[in-house]
Amino acid sequence: MIVHIASDAPKELIQQCVEHYQAFVIDDAGQQALVTSSQVKKLDERFTSLAERTFAFDSDIQLASRLYQGGTRTIELPGGITVGGDTGHTAFISGPCSVESEGQIETVAQALQQSGIKILRAGCYKPRTSPYSFQGMAEEGLQILDRVRKKYGLGIITEVRDATHVDQVIEYSDIIQIGAKAMYDQGILRRCATIRKPVLLKRGFGTNLQEFVQAAEFILSGGNPNVMLCERGIRTFETKTRFTLDLCGVAYLKEHTNLPIFVDPSHAMGYAYGVADLTRASTAMGVDGLLIESHPNPREALSDASQQLTLEQMAQLRQSIVPVAQAVGRTVV
Repeated sequence: MIVHIASDAPKELIQQCVEHYQAFVIDDAGQQALVTSSQVKKLDERFTSLAERTFAFDSDIQLASRLYQGGTRTIELPGGITVGGDTGHTAFISGPCSVESEGQIETVAQALQQSGIKILRAGCYKPRTSPYSFQGMAEEGLQILDRVRKKYGLGIITEVRDATHVDQVIEYSDIIQIGAKAMYDQGILRRCATIRKPVLLKRGFGTNLQEFVQAAEFILSGGNPNVMLCERGIRTFETKTRFTLDLCGVAYLKEHTNLPIFVDPSHAMGYAYGVADLTRASTAMGVDGLLIESHPNPREALSDASQQLTLEQMAQLRQSIVPVAQAVGRTVV
């Protein structure tokens, strides 16, 4: 349940209500709101005077629900890009899976700048399946991204692997990415709830849609309204592709949540040959953003080599989705 608190409500009574329901109190676009479990459908009589307006829900998808806020939330990203709301923008974000060297990131940054792309993605802490695989350059990689950002004026999105370095990622990045393997990490979710930077939350590959959006609720209920959801493929019985891109899930999220929706076709497919078609299909659905992995020489990539596009392929892909976006009333930014 969400309660919009009356402006003249006594602070003591608000605190009693918080303690009684183990509730959160947040500033929601200038409106003080109290959020309880969805199991609460009606306030106890002693607290009814607090309420200016109440919203009851069938599940703990509450702050992210279109039943609460009918339109998509508007979120400002670096480079003057705004997604969600009525902007009609589809943000195109690209870069390598991992930061491997300063020269590599410089080359990518130049290619992005030439293609009009304003946000660079690259991982510094890599949550790899094997302990013997490249684990990322850690803080050194973040420092490389910071230098390249300043030189080329690009926004940076990079991934948090676990709560031990979440503050480093917050310090260096413009958008914090919570990856599929970290989606349930309470330390990350609760820390990202205390900031106002945009957070891109990726769906776990074994996570249903209810669980996915409830993870976003941890961030929203802590006071950070700038949350974006990213579909990146789920694990099914199919073994010929890395994962299965759930565009049905994207349709559900667009219909029932008020959060901007991004899609990561690279991780879903796992092979470069299928990324372009999946990107165009996602664009045709009117999503708010796309994450595309690209690398100066994918064959030499230290992680996810098979799914990364060359920089030339990336630039061609961006051009190819412009008319697709226009056909559904959107603009690629």
